[in-house]
Amino acid sequence: MHVIIRIEMEKEKANIGKIATLINQYEADLVAIDVKKENPKQTVRDISIKVSDESVQMNVINALKETEGVRVKHISDRTFLIHLGGKLDIQPKLDLKNREQLSHVYTPEVARVCRAIDEQPELAHNLTIKNNTIAIVSDGTAVLGLGELRPEAAMPVIEGKAMLHKRFANVNAYPICLDTKDPKEIINTIKAISPGFGAIHLEDIASPQCFEIEETLEKELDIPVYHDDQHGTAIVVLAGLLNALKITKKNLEEVKIVVCGVGAAGIAITKMLLAAGAKNIVGVDKEGTITSEKQYDNASWQWYATHTNSENIDGSLSKAVEGADIFIGVADGDILKVEDIKSMANDVILFALANPNPEISPDLAQEHVRVMATGRSDYPNQVNNLLCFPGIFRGALDAKATSINDEMKVAAAKAIAATIHEDELSEDYIIPGVFNEKVVEQVRNAVYQAAIDSGVSRKI
Repeated sequence: MHVIIRIEMEKEKANIGKIATLINQYEADLVAIDVKKENPKQTVRDISIKVSDESVQMNVINALKETEGVRVKHISDRTFLIHLGGKLDIQPKLDLKNREQLSHVYTPEVARVCRAIDEQPELAHNLTIKNNTIAIVSDGTAVLGLGELRPEAAMPVIEGKAMLHKRFANVNAYPICLDTKDPKEIINTIKAISPGFGAIHLEDIASPQCFEIEETLEKELDIPVYHDDQHGTAIVVLAGLLNALKITKKNLEEVKIVVCGVGAAGIAITKMLLAAGAKNIVGVDKEGTITSEKQYDNASWQWYATHTNSENIDGSLSKAVEGADIFIGVADGDILKVEDIKSMANDVILFALANPNPEISPDLAQEHVRVMATGRSDYPNQVNNLLCFPGIFRGALDAKATSINDEMKVAAAKAIAATIHEDELSEDYIIPGVFNEKVVEQVRNAVYQAAIDSGVSRKI
């Protein structure tokens, strides 16, 4: 990998020869040196080096920082270079070349379109960018595995999601990171900007405020509002389980399922499984199982307690998994033991989705389970939201849907599962790859039809 390091050197204390020797000591290759600024006392140069891996890169950078007379000003590796200037651009659909065209796209003719929309607001879905544009909105409180970051630092992730929408489903997605963590401010801001968008994609918003934000917006807006960290994970999990159940010849209505981690993703997974027909679900968090025999200050946990764990199992994770057919982890790494798996039913289905470290190492679990999935790309059966959200939004926009309801989510899960034919199914292939060309189209078609069948489509 190539890295560009911008350094400022005091000429009396350091020189390029010294820098070249240092780079060579750490088994990196000096590729190029570019002078960026020069004066009698100081010089600023871009040092291009080639390194075998990130550890070598960090060794060189740390050594430069410790070198007298040298100040490291900036570091750009391939990833940083891809992000220069942001990853998105806006392009007009018409190549504007003359006054006649200008009169139609802007004044005076545009006034006719404005008046038509003012009289019939629903025309905005046909006559403006709203037709194929969504807002991806974050407050930066739950960014990937990084936790809470300032809103500017959340932008690269949100831009990336926007790129994926465009690449896989040709959906225009605009990244918006808000400088507030107040749910009411977030709700009001999204409501205020909503006329320009056909749907709202909520992203990287922490629990429990994500529930309030999504639920309120769903009630008060007439366009779909969808929190991907909840529902995207839930949909892909259901898709994988539907195929895993075919392999183990078990029924969703009859199996015992343990969900470990009762946060945004865990609750959404549970709701999705219930909507698909599951009957026996037990939720476990750090305090143990969620049971109706206890009262919880967390309203989401109180809901969970009344809709799951019908046998009121009270105890630790080890107690909860006894006799279970399925384990779904969206919690922390290395909390499930081999002994726990041995206490489960035959033909265990294990989804250990914590990143970067699963609830149990696949290498430890593999010989004790029938089917395993993780959130990682270096093991089979990766649960990746990318399988879900482009097709869901494509279908919802095409149907001019007012919401993304349970029927549409379940339809998406079944469509993802169905991209793998039964004669292709195996323990290591229950979830399609993210570049499978069939996924987005099949999800789009299923979601589109479900929107019409469930009565949330404005399509005539």
